[in-house]
Amino acid sequence: MVENGGNKNHQHTFEVSNDTLQQVGSKCFDDDGRLKRTGTLWTASAHIITAVIGSGVLSLAWAIAQLGWVAGPAMMILFSIVTYYTSTLLAACYRSGDELSGKRNYTYTHAVRSYLGGSMVKICGWVQYVNLFGVAIGYTIAASISMMAVKRSNCFHSSGGKNPCKMNSNIYMISFGIAEIIFSQIPDFHNLSWLSIVAAVMSFTYSFIGLALGVGKVIGNGRVKGSLTGVTVGTVTETQKLLRSFQALGNIAFAYSYSMILIEIQDTIKSPPSESKTMSKATLVSVLVTTVFYMLCGCFGYAAFGDSSPGNLLTGFGFYNPYWLLDIANVAIVVHLVGAYQVYCQPLFSFVEKTASEKFPNSDFVNKDISVPIFGCKPYKLNLFRLVWRTIFVIISTLLSMILPFFDSIVGLIGAIGFWPLTVYFPVEMYIAQKNIPKWNTKWICLQTLSAACLVITLVAAAGSIAGVIDELKVYKPFTTSY
Repeated sequence: MVENGGNKNHQHTFEVSNDTLQQVGSKCFDDDGRLKRTGTLWTASAHIITAVIGSGVLSLAWAIAQLGWVAGPAMMILFSIVTYYTSTLLAACYRSGDELSGKRNYTYTHAVRSYLGGSMVKICGWVQYVNLFGVAIGYTIAASISMMAVKRSNCFHSSGGKNPCKMNSNIYMISFGIAEIIFSQIPDFHNLSWLSIVAAVMSFTYSFIGLALGVGKVIGNGRVKGSLTGVTVGTVTETQKLLRSFQALGNIAFAYSYSMILIEIQDTIKSPPSESKTMSKATLVSVLVTTVFYMLCGCFGYAAFGDSSPGNLLTGFGFYNPYWLLDIANVAIVVHLVGAYQVYCQPLFSFVEKTASEKFPNSDFVNKDISVPIFGCKPYKLNLFRLVWRTIFVIISTLLSMILPFFDSIVGLIGAIGFWPLTVYFPVEMYIAQKNIPKWNTKWICLQTLSAACLVITLVAAAGSIAGVIDELKVYKPFTTSY
């Protein structure tokens, strides 16, 4: 029997009896003594698509408007290529040693510990978990905007456009927070597949609607709006043009960010074939699908609105017909974000619960599950520490969302913070360590050049996003501003 301190979902150290050694590699257990993983190419792709096609797609028309028809699509393609390449490097680091039988790294930080060690582990942990916390805030803001868009479009339609339909976002953020408190009690990634599949379907739903509305708007206009260089100086100052262009890079980076949860998704995949091969295929499928959607939604959004493209494509469409179609799209966004929030937060949840279990191995509050009977279903295993800590986490992220509800700037800042270290630097350094690539070797120089270029992009994107937050804070009053 596998024993793990009473916490079956989060403990990564095992006391394995002789009976278990005979079962390892059997129909019931994997080579690490855990229950057989059942994930496939398609469940992994669903997790990635759920994470990637999120609220970021809604800001891409605005991002392209800042960069123009040349630089906008070019940067989206560049980000997709970099994301795919570095994700394959990261996927190869799931096992230390042999790709079929080497020691598993269950999380991103475990992989960093195996290959880089030392202070890199702490740096990676802080960057990863701060980024995940930021994503929770960004998704809460995006969900509330879409919930308001439903009510505002109906209000605007019923008043014939006479009522400006101003409203406060706080109640909608609180409602989303309550839903997340409930769903956050799903123990781990292995129990999330159904929610990811629902969320992935929702992401396709609103992406198709956004695309259709963009195409319809372009046809209605009778021309393609926009310019080769984007928003012109004169409409904005030279400084604003520069900072907005930088912020747009952060928005695009955010739209492709999922590296911080890649290893955790990979840990759900069954083998053979090797997890790295399956994950690389899932990454290729997901990045291709998302890039096509991003190009279509972002480009048609810019073609429809030109330099006045809204920061959030579907809520920018909110005052146009057919209002019922916009309602469907925004409801789909909310449902998708409920699932995406959980996909992103699971690594952070797992880290805190594992750490608590290790520090307090004899605590019933931390480790003991209470069986709660559910009519028609198997009993739910309620863990009190999980209930309390995850509820507090959701409450804090919701409060911060209410204090700083700046969708474009927050999205850009989150994307900038996480892109270089998590998507590029650590995967590159771990790959170099894994393959023992010598310094100043041609491949080493190419990899370091890629890393340095992405660092520059991250720094300028962060600068632009911080400037955006500062500008919005000048006119914003916490908890009271209406939309």
